[in-house]
Amino acid sequence: MIPLSILDLAPVCEGATPPQAFANMLDLARHAEGWGYQRYWLAEHHNMPGIASAATSVLIGHVAGGTSRIRVGAGGIMLPNHSPLQVAEQFGTLASLYPGRIDLGLGRAPGTDHATARALRRYFDSADQFPQDVAELLHYFEPVQAGQSVQAVPGAGVEVPVWLLGSSLFSARLSAAMGLPFAFASHFAPDAMDEALALYRRDFRPSARLAAPYAMLALNVVASESEAESRRLFTTQQQSFVKLRRGQPGLIPAPVADIETFWEPHEKAGVERALACMVLGDPAQVAEGMADFVSRHQPDELLLTANIFDHAARLRSFELAMQAWQARH
Repeated sequence: MIPLSILDLAPVCEGATPPQAFANMLDLARHAEGWGYQRYWLAEHHNMPGIASAATSVLIGHVAGGTSRIRVGAGGIMLPNHSPLQVAEQFGTLASLYPGRIDLGLGRAPGTDHATARALRRYFDSADQFPQDVAELLHYFEPVQAGQSVQAVPGAGVEVPVWLLGSSLFSARLSAAMGLPFAFASHFAPDAMDEALALYRRDFRPSARLAAPYAMLALNVVASESEAESRRLFTTQQQSFVKLRRGQPGLIPAPVADIETFWEPHEKAGVERALACMVLGDPAQVAEGMADFVSRHQPDELLLTANIFDHAARLRSFELAMQAWQARH
């Protein structure tokens, strides 16, 4: 049985506030630990009212401090928004506080619009130097060498697993060349998934960090007692995608009874393509859907995400998904 993990964005739902989102986040992480999920990742986004995970490393520390075993990390830190030294210091600190439990996933996109990206890192021009930034960041985690003028304190000599994240061939190629684990954003951009996985596995070069390729795929999973209820719950995610593409990002919306009355045909086609890596239904349907996805794509791990409006229903979805997966195996 391959491991299951969770990707969270600390969603802020209509009628709720960021403090409530953070309380729900920690509650889900604690339950996930008990259910047997391997890791709990938070993703960096900015200038989005419905996503409260902008200060990603702060929330990672909060979750790690409120749990005891589950790995906690970034899926990911958008490196163009930061200096490599600052990221090394932050995650060196986290890994020193919670040894053996912290992951660092790195992304090349800014995770926001252009104006916000400029506000985040005012003197940064583009993501073109991402490979050099990754190499610099990895260097800061190595033991300090004689004469080294800049070091991460803490960070140098601290064990922090580093992943590369991507939705295209670029990060697949780079993670293969650097010998790093790779996570593909198939939950919202699946078009290049199979080609990226094939490239990563074919070109992987063993490194001191990783002896063999290790790939994780993200998957939208919504589980409930019935297929009809799962489809209703999933309309929250569908509405969010449509609103984002309309240029109207907002709080996470409540589900609707009939999504067909909400979107235009071209919007429906775009959302269905973006969210094609999706499994929903009752426990038996979810187990079968996840097994089929794993059989087709052969990931080493699945990263589940579920943007569900009601917190209790979200908890139940992740619980049922794990129970169904364990029962099948």
